Amino acid sequence: MDGKFHLRKLLSTGNNIFQLTAITLFTFAVMSWLVPDTFFTMRNLRSMSFQFPELGILSLAMMLAMLTGGIDLSIVGIANLASILSGFVFLRFLPEGASNEVVLFFVAVVVCLAVLVGLLCGLVNGVLIAKFSVPPILATLGTMQLYTGIAVVLTKGAAVVGFPMQYSEIGNASVGGIGVPLIIFLIFLLLFLLLQKKTVFGINLYLVGTNAKAAAFSGIRTARTLVLSYMLSGALASIAGIIMTARTNAAKADYGASYILQSILVAVLGGTNPSGGNGNAAGILMAVLSLQFLSSGFNMLRFSNFAKEFIWGVFLLAIMIVNFCTNERHKT
Repeated sequence: MDGKFHLRKLLSTGNNIFQLTAITLFTFAVMSWLVPDTFFTMRNLRSMSFQFPELGILSLAMMLAMLTGGIDLSIVGIANLASILSGFVFLRFLPEGASNEVVLFFVAVVVCLAVLVGLLCGLVNGVLIAKFSVPPILATLGTMQLYTGIAVVLTKGAAVVGFPMQYSEIGNASVGGIGVPLIIFLIFLLLFLLLQKKTVFGINLYLVGTNAKAAAFSGIRTARTLVLSYMLSGALASIAGIIMTARTNAAKADYGASYILQSILVAVLGGTNPSGGNGNAAGILMAVLSLQFLSSGFNMLRFSNFAKEFIWGVFLLAIMIVNFCTNERHKT
């Protein structure tokens, strides 16, 4: 019976990846056919490779929360707060006319600071959820407003600009023709796959998301697992914020507001169960590519932002219905 269950789960995962790959290739083919002169070009493909990594990393952060049966609505707020604090370090402490070595040292310090901010923000989320039993959607909705509010107070609503060139290269430079943001995203995607398959913590994430009470009775420290998952989610959000800030050379409290909906869409499209216990990092890659192809194609077709958000909403509902029907079929 146990072997039969694992076989069904394996087949279900394989089918999901196959469906995602088919959707991605179909989306790419349709957009290439509709706007061949602008979409299917090296310039556009290179441009997209610099755009979607930050969303991909945010989607990994969202997936982490969803694996435990929760959600993290504060990831964009964390990303912006970490970016703004990083900008303040440059503006207030970096000496004018500093040497390349000094600037690179400050870049390393700023990146570490941003990750630390993400970990602390994630810790607040995890403690509220695990220790005080606040529902994840309410806890992270509240902290989203809190982190955004702190960012607004610090900046008075203005953008923080003036990052050094060495920092901007994180979001704009290439290595061997491959954009640095894409390399960072692929590294974290690989690390996430290893976390899922090769670590006790990764296995515990799935067990807590499947049945938290059963996991607790089996000896798993569910509160610790929840807190760590939200801390990692916050750290990933801060890394996405670094890439976003470096690419635009600015940080602001309201940057990337649409990424919340998009990261949920990518996570669910990638096979993550919003109720917890199921998800695959490999699916995130296919899902974020599919959404990027849609977004880039819509821009070239001059769709309005309202139309894009409507289609994304329909897309999300359709995928959830398809996933539900597929799971029900595999249960029988």
